[in-house]
Formats: sequence, structure tokens, C-alpha cells
Amino acid sequence: MPTQPNLFDSGPQSSGDGVPSGEPPAPQAADPGFGPPPPRVAAMRSGRPWWARLLGWVLKPWITLKIEPQTPVELVDPRPVCYVLEDYGLSNALILDRACRETGMPGPLRPLPGDPLGRKRAYVALSRRNAGGALALATGQAPPKKTHSESLARLLDAHRADPALDVQLVPVSIFVGRSPDKASGWFSVLFSENWALVGRFRRLLSILLNGRDTLVQFAAPVSIRDLLAEDLPPERTVRKLSRLLRTHFNRLREAIIGPDLSTRRLLIDKVLASQPVKDAIADQARRDSSSPEDAWKKAHAMAYEIAADYSHPVVRSASFLLTSVWNRIYRGVLVHHLDGLKAVAPGNEIVYVPSHRSHMDYLLLSYLLYTKGIVPPHIVAGINLNLPVIGPLLRRGGAFFIRRSIRGSALYSAVLAEYVAQLIAGGYSIEYFVEGGRSRTGRLLQPKGGMIAMTLRAYLRQPSRPVLFQPVYIGYEKLMEGNSYLDELSGKPKEKESIWALLWGIPKVLRQNYGQVVVNFGEPIPLADLLAEHATDWDGKPLDDEDKPDWLSHTVDAAAQRIQVNINRAADVNPINLLALALLSTPKHAMGEADLLAQIALSKTLLADVPFSERITVTPHSPREIVAHGEEIGVLRRVAHPLGDVFNVGDDDAVLLSYFRNNVVHLFTASAWIACCFLHNRRMSRNNLLRIGRAVYPFLQGELFLPWDEDGFADRIDRTVEVFVREGLLERVSEDDGGILARNAGQSDEVFRLRALGHPLQQAFERYYIAISVLAKNGPGTLGAGELESLCQLAAQRLSLLYAPAAPEFFDKSLFRGFIQKLRELELVKLDQNSKLVFDQRLESWAKDAKVILGRELRHTIEKVSPEAAKPDPEPANE
Repeated sequence: MPTQPNLFDSGPQSSGDGVPSGEPPAPQAADPGFGPPPPRVAAMRSGRPWWARLLGWVLKPWITLKIEPQTPVELVDPRPVCYVLEDYGLSNALILDRACRETGMPGPLRPLPGDPLGRKRAYVALSRRNAGGALALATGQAPPKKTHSESLARLLDAHRADPALDVQLVPVSIFVGRSPDKASGWFSVLFSENWALVGRFRRLLSILLNGRDTLVQFAAPVSIRDLLAEDLPPERTVRKLSRLLRTHFNRLREAIIGPDLSTRRLLIDKVLASQPVKDAIADQARRDSSSPEDAWKKAHAMAYEIAADYSHPVVRSASFLLTSVWNRIYRGVLVHHLDGLKAVAPGNEIVYVPSHRSHMDYLLLSYLLYTKGIVPPHIVAGINLNLPVIGPLLRRGGAFFIRRSIRGSALYSAVLAEYVAQLIAGGYSIEYFVEGGRSRTGRLLQPKGGMIAMTLRAYLRQPSRPVLFQPVYIGYEKLMEGNSYLDELSGKPKEKESIWALLWGIPKVLRQNYGQVVVNFGEPIPLADLLAEHATDWDGKPLDDEDKPDWLSHTVDAAAQRIQVNINRAADVNPINLLALALLSTPKHAMGEADLLAQIALSKTLLADVPFSERITVTPHSPREIVAHGEEIGVLRRVAHPLGDVFNVGDDDAVLLSYFRNNVVHLFTASAWIACCFLHNRRMSRNNLLRIGRAVYPFLQGELFLPWDEDGFADRIDRTVEVFVREGLLERVSEDDGGILARNAGQSDEVFRLRALGHPLQQAFERYYIAISVLAKNGPGTLGAGELESLCQLAAQRLSLLYAPAAPEFFDKSLFRGFIQKLRELELVKLDQNSKLVFDQRLESWAKDAKVILGRELRHTIEKVSPEAAKPDPEPANE
């Protein structure tokens, strides 16, 4: 690398060898192999602290230096030398000290003449973040008087006070492991030099892994006397010196390791300088009765807690690692409909909104996008994942961390909202999970609108780049978190994430076969279309953050619902889904081989003949191949028998299998509805089947995120009836009342198939009837919505204890909450002035329809176990 020129345009000009013209050449360093060093060099090496000698001896085997220029002593003259480093750090000081000893340069770990720095050393360091300037922008106050290195200011003051003092500043850049090429090992890449300030632990790992590739770059000295000769005010002088030194370091770093690809510092400065955050800082200072500087520091800490620190070397190294991991634990990762995204992505801000069923979700999606040539998104992650070592790696992979609850902290909300707004304004793709957390039951959870609202507000504030929500369905055949989900569903508290649990679990994970993973990209949702539908009053002009139009919340809710619907419309049906649908429909979770094969074939027929969506994908394997695959990955157990082999699953495996059944239960809603109607009825008119189906559909739609209206659902029922008739499950016995349909009598194979098809929805109708029964038993104006949820959950738990164990979601309070909310939307129940639920005879007519679906014995049991609210003790009469 060529010798560095002088940093200033003015002042003495440098000759070709980098030595200021008119100055005598510096004496050559002595060859360490021939005799003792000259007195000047020996003096330079004297006075090293004992700790520097000890630590230098410890680091010596791990560090090999490449020094540029090879003889930096030629750059300096006999005047005292003070080195300038880019940032502080013990390792930097020790590396600089060793480089100086190897080249004959004056030692940095001894004081300058008179010790003008007051720290018994001969080096200073700059901060690469202008915290003072950012503070001034955020608080609206004048910048602090010292926005520079205090040591530089002290050194300049010493020169003004002592005309005889003349120190030359030598900038020194240190790079431990420069930006590697594509052939570099992934672990070395991971800890290579980049633009980010790093902690002690990461710096230690960087030295241990990359220390043998350490570059120390000496630059031409800067004369302090020449700078003071410009006769600028003291504050301007030190600011100019700091700025020029910082520019030098940035230019050299860009030449050595490439441009700064990290946006963390830039984004944080913009966030803290934005008007909403400045207002929130001022409000925080007033609430805390603190200074604006203290409130700014609090906002600064929040921003650093949140912000991602995207790094191309980390992403590339992670792709090396993940490729081998996926090949080891999965039988393949299939991707569908990605070309559609590539076609519409240019010019749009992409917001990825995948389903959330495993911690693997964001790793898989980012990996696939990266390998397909698409920049991975910035990912919203829970603060619980900000673990030692893992957290920084995720952050450099694009994750930004948010707290689980931000209520009660206006400052945090403002910082987070502004950070998201800056990402969207900057054109960075984003990924978040609208469910908030991982689903433990396999169903999509009711969406949370917080991140969608932030996205919408950011777009409305600066509607220059269109936003596109991209739903993504991720389907697994086996979950890494399966056992922990099983514990949580059985009532155990969720285990807190820890680095040790993760490390101990890695060997077990790598020994498992998790089958195949499918990633399906759903139909994109343009935000402009949602606004055109729900925000007809918006004129397309930017809205201030204080503006809260009435349509805003409705648009957020509509976006959340449509995202979940489009995720379900891109589902994949894998072998484990089909096995779960069949086996869990029997009391003992067992089936003969022939019955199992026939049931799988029937499910595939329904999917093919009454398709749910053009983006649905179904395993191409035959029923026999599906069964063999289930045995291979340990989902099925084969029990040999002379009359025919039987397949079954254990109780714990059955709970886990319910997860995979719930992934795709929405695809069989119409067929399950028809089957449920004929479980306790031998005959039913087609018109009655459609009428009750229309009545019950809104509840199924809200729970399963179905895409049709009531007419659309009725049409699917009609088309599915035709398949049932063709397959012999039902027959037409009369043309009266739109046609009378009937099933076979007794326990025929066809009745067995109907029971298996209806089982996934049967418990949903039982839950609905529990809620109606509890309401009826307590009467109108008695229960609030929360009380009803709790009583319904208790009744469901008791029913599960008295009879066959139910699916985990059977007594999920959130499903009861959704049903009650839908009752209120349909005005079947209302809140009175005391916030109690009241209802009329329409609810009773709805309950009569439920009797068509549920058997008499089950209805009686539900009515019996339905609890009454505790009544307060009567007050004693006054005597």
C-alpha cells in the first residue's frame, strides 16, 4: 500500500517518501539481529509497564503483524511522537506497542515529555460515533462544548501553554482479520474486521481466530504546531483536527475492508434526531424531572437495544453453516411461488409476514432469500432472544429486538416506531410475525396489529415507496421444539431461553431427522389496495404523526386478517399432515393399514377435486409412500398382526400430531362440516345442510381464517357433496327440499370415513355449544365477557377429564374469546349498561341448530358440566 500523504491540504508539503520537505531524515532503526540498538531506540523501548510485558507475552503466539509501511520510522523525525488510534481498547494498545517495538518506533506506553496527556501514555483514540452531535440534534439544545477527544484537546492546550513543546501525531489503523474472500472459512469470516465497534469478548475471539492476519498501518505525521499556526479558535482547532483524523480513518478502513455496510449508527442518529423522538425525550425529561441529556441517554440506550447491525460477512458465514445444518437435519427445503415475488418486488417496500411455528422460521426464510439472490430482511425478534453470543449474531444477521410489552413507555414506543419508519423510508425489507409468538397448537393465532400499525403509520408519513405485505407459509414435518410445546400444553410454564440450553440441545438436534420443510410464498397484499378499500377519505398526501383518522384501526385490522387468510391460502399438505388427520380421528389413535391408506387417499381426492387455492401444494407421494415416510421419521409405530398390521401413535405423539393436523384443518372445513352433520343424523336435506352451514360459517371463518363469504362457503359445500356422493360416502334418496342426502346405516367403511373427516371440527362445535350452554344456564345480564371465557374454559377442561382427552386447543381461552367476540359482532349477544352479556331468543334458535350437529348424550353432558357464576352471599337483614 502506498505511503499515506499528510492529512492537511495546507502546511508543509510531503516529498515522495512521506517525510516533510526541509526536515532531516529520521535515523534508521537498528537491525535487531546485529548488536545492541542505538541509544535513541533503546530509550524508546524503556519504561514499558509490567502488565504490558506480561500481556504482550500472552498474545504473542496468536498475533502475526503485517506493518505498512515496512519502515514507519522513516515517517517521523526526532520530535516526540503521539499515536492516534481509531478507538480505545487494550488489545489495540498492545498491538500498537508490539508494532512499535518491531519497527523501532517510539513506544506508546510511556508518557510524552512532561506528560501533557496526564495518562502516562503516548497515544490517544477517537470515537467513531459523534454522540454529542446526535445529542444536540435530539434535545434541540446547543451542542456541548467538547464534542471531540478530550485527550486531543488537552494536548493542544499543552502546546499553547508551552511554546517549546512540539509533538507530531501519527495516525495508526489496526485491522484484525481483514475482510476475507469467498474461500475463507465461515468461522474466520464471522469474526473478521468490519465497521462495527465490538465488545471485549468478540475482540478476543477475533484475535484468537484472525490475529495471524493483523495489519498495522502507520500514516504520515501531523504537526500540531502547523495546525496551531492557522490561529483558529481553540474549539474550532480541535474540531478540525478530530474531523480530519476521523475522515482519514474512514477512508483507510473503506480501502482495506470495503464500504460501511452497517446501518445501525446512521439509523440511530436519524431516529434520535427525528421530531417525534425529540418530543418524547422532552416529555420523558419532564416526567422524570431530569435533564434533557439524561432523557436522551435513555432514548439512546433504547435505540441501541433495538437496532439491528446487519453485516454481510456474518450473513455469508451463516449461510455456510446453515447449508450444512439443513443438509444434515432435513431431507430438503422446497420453495414455491418465489418467482411471483421477484416479479412484483422491484420498486416496492417488502414486508415479509410469515407464519410462526418454530425458531427455525426466520433462519429458514432469511437463508432462502439470501441463496436466491434476495437481500435478507430486517427481522423483528423478541428481546428474550438477545442472549449472549446468539443475540449479537442474530443482530448482525438483520434481527432487531423489541420488548414483549411496550405499554407504559411512551419514549420506547416513539423510538421503536421511528426506527421502523426509518427502515421503511430507507427501502429496507422487514420481517415480522403478526401472531406475536410461536403457535403451540399448530393453528394460526389471532393477529396482533402493533407492527402493522407502525408500518402503516410510517408509510402514511412518507408515502413515496409502495408497501407490499408478503405472506409466507412455512410447513414442517417434525418440530425441533416439539417436546417443549408438549410440556407447555400439559400445563408446565414456558422455559426461559438460555444460551446453555441452546448449546446443550445442538448435538441432539443434529442427530435427528426432521423430514422435509416447505416454504410457500402466498399472494402479496399491496397496502395501496387496502387503503383504497378502507381509507376512502385519504387523499394520498402525507399525514402527521398526530393525525389519527377513524379508518386507521380498521385498515390495520383488515390487513392483519388478510395476511392470515393469505398464509392459509398458501398452505402445504405434507405426509405428516395427512397421517395426523387420519390417525387422530380414532379413539385409540390406531388404524389398520388398509383403512389408513384409504383415508389418506380420500383426503388427497378432496384436495384435488375441490381445491382450496391455486397456491396450495400437496405432497405428490402415494398413500403407501406416505405411510413409509411416517415410519422412517418415527411418527408411526407398526404393530404386526396376523389379520393385518396396525399403525398407531402414543399419547404424547398424538398431542404433537394434533399440531400438524391443525396446520391444514382449514383446508377440510367444508368436508368436515358435512361429515359432522351426518355423524348423528342418518338423513338431512341439502337445503338444511346449506342453511345451517351459512349460520355457523362466521364462527369458523373467524377461527380458521377462511377466505370466502357465506355464499362462497355454501358453494364449497355443494361441490364437496358431489364428491361425497361419487365416493359412496352419501347417497341421494329424494329430490325433495333440494334433495335428501343419506349415509349408510350401521358401522360401514363409509361411516368410518365420515367420522374421520368430521373429527377435526367436532370439538370446535362442542366448544361453541359449551359457551351457549354456560350463557343459558346463567341467564342474561349475569356474566361479563371475561367471566364467560373463564367458565367456558373450566367446563371444557372438565369435559376433557371425564371423556376422551381433547386436542390441546379444546380449552384454549383465546378460542372462546374469539367465539364470544363473533357473537357480539353478529349481535346475538350484547353488553348492557353493567358490561354484562344479554341475549334474546335468537341465541336459542342458534342453539337448536347446534343440536343437529351434537349427539343427545354429549349435549346433556355439556349442559351438566356447564358451571354457574359464584353468587355473592346475601347481606344479613338489619335487626
